[in-house]
Amino acid sequence: MRPLLLPCGIAAALAAFLLHPGVRNTPAALWTFVVAVVGILAWTGWLFASRRRSGEPLVLEFVLRTPHWMQTLAQGALLVWWGMFVDMVPTWAPMIVAQLLLAVALEGLFAWTRRGRYTAGLGPIPVIFSVNLFLWFTGPWFFFQFAMIVLVYAGKEFIRWQLGGHSRHIFNPSALALFVAAVALIVTGQTEITLGIEIAQSQFVPPHMFLVIFLAAVPAQLLFGVAMMTMPAVLTILTFGLIYHASTGMYFFYDAYIPISVFLGLHLLFTDPATSPRSDGGRVIFGLLYGSGVILSVFLLDAVGAPNFYDKLLPVPILNLLAPRLDRAAGWLAGRGPELLGVFQRGGGARRRVVTVGLWGTIFATMSFTGGVGDNHAGQYYPFWRDACEAGNERACNYSGVILQNFCDLGSGWACNEFGVLLVRMDRDFVGATGEFERGCRRGFGPACANLEGLAEGDAGLADWTGYERAGPPMEELPIVLRGSKGPVTERDPGALVALGCGRGWVELGC
Repeated sequence: MRPLLLPCGIAAALAAFLLHPGVRNTPAALWTFVVAVVGILAWTGWLFASRRRSGEPLVLEFVLRTPHWMQTLAQGALLVWWGMFVDMVPTWAPMIVAQLLLAVALEGLFAWTRRGRYTAGLGPIPVIFSVNLFLWFTGPWFFFQFAMIVLVYAGKEFIRWQLGGHSRHIFNPSALALFVAAVALIVTGQTEITLGIEIAQSQFVPPHMFLVIFLAAVPAQLLFGVAMMTMPAVLTILTFGLIYHASTGMYFFYDAYIPISVFLGLHLLFTDPATSPRSDGGRVIFGLLYGSGVILSVFLLDAVGAPNFYDKLLPVPILNLLAPRLDRAAGWLAGRGPELLGVFQRGGGARRRVVTVGLWGTIFATMSFTGGVGDNHAGQYYPFWRDACEAGNERACNYSGVILQNFCDLGSGWACNEFGVLLVRMDRDFVGATGEFERGCRRGFGPACANLEGLAEGDAGLADWTGYERAGPPMEELPIVLRGSKGPVTERDPGALVALGCGRGWVELGC
């Protein structure tokens, strides 16, 4: 019964989190840890008693598997790089440790209960890292974070099928939990109880994040051939984005051809070798379908009024279910198509994996140099969307409002005034506009005060777009309004700020 010291030790470690200020001062989080500790100890006690009566031994062994340590290094590197530039990541780090402890306890207890043997290793680490790269429940809703970890291991243990004479779990474990959480949040309209949007936005803040993700994924691509999935998925999304921009003049994903969180999902979420097709042809189809699924998800999310950040989470479990059929489809195509399809049907050897990664690297470099991915994209900055809005594009007006509201929240009186004007122009929302003009006036922006006074006097001219007082942003607010998706502007020199603004399309600065 000595192996059961492991879950007992984990229960003690989780109990120590009750002293953490964030846990101690949040009753829901406190009770989440209490329930986890009690649950682990109760399960361990039952297992001890039942095995002692039966006389069956429990076995604990340690095995270090290549996929696990490779994924751990890749995802760990991304978390570290992200955390170096975004303060909320190191703040959340203790909760990642807590989830890791819970994951090890659950994995071990499931294994001992059902098979009497637990092969421990690094497996829980990439699973927990994957969950935490996309979704956090915080504060009074933290118990859902632990519930996702329970779902990960329950799904891995019980939702299985027979493939090639072996029992395999059907779903990518972390993707299943993220999918269920995403659907529940969309249906209930409760996205605000998570930091999902903040995660997706802040992952673009670190410099060269596209390159860091690409490099972190290369070792796994060389070893497992998963570039056959990533490459077609990326090209599908990029091609659609280019066509959409050429057709509408707008960017489909607003501030990038491929959002950084989607790019992350393309490399480290849907590419689990255990739950994806085995053949190269099947993997290519898998990647094409995932890229198409992300695009379709955006349309569906827009239709129901849900945030777009769920787009990379929704297609994965569906494609996991299709994986064996995609291998069969690739085989059927290989028997009826040109020789190239036959080549891709066969499992990729080491040389082919190297060639594939080399091709993907060439494509990525081309995308980087031509602006397909990277840190600088015109859609990051307000002038692009303002100009499109003034040209009559409603989607651009909606996104302009989002940008201006964010700037106003950050302290820009100019942005508050512009947002108020936009509210009347789009929706004739005089009540909402009054609130924005009040905020702008409190921040000392003169035109906002004049507009507020005009509304109070019932000036009929204010119902016209041209009837409002407007002016350019004051110099002290440029660090707020010049920012894009890459995060705060740290420059404070007036000349440098004007030069930066001119480079980002702010012609009103005298460019």
